[in-house]
Amino acid sequence: MATLQALGGERFPNSARISASQTGNGASTHIVDRGAATERPALLTITTTVAATPTCTYAIEGSADGASWFPAAYADPATPETPAVATFAITTAGTTHKLIRPGSPWRFLRLTYSANTAVTNTADVTIF
Repeated sequence: MATLQALGGERFPNSARISASQTGNGASTHIVDRGAATERPALLTITTTVAATPTCTYAIEGSADGASWFPAAYADPATPETPAVATFAITTAGTTHKLIRPGSPWRFLRLTYSANTAVTNTADVTIF
């Protein structure tokens, strides 16, 4: 697993691909390091392709040290002022966006996939 930097700030936005055509269960192929830019918002973009009877559950996880992980707060674009930390499922092909609010106390971010049946995931994190 590689740690990719997406620091934002003067060079913003800055993106990192944490999964590229990833299937199965487990943590994303890579994690993103946003450095000390905890005051900056982030955008998580998940693009899925599917086969028959697709479903995948997603946990957005943050870490201060890259070793101990916890649910990271996010919001849906339709309700950007309503944070959530619960897992969510995707059952169709398409693109899903999750907003990571500024001030979230993580330096590192990853996705964990579970209950994945016939879903291929590509995920990008953009720090603003």
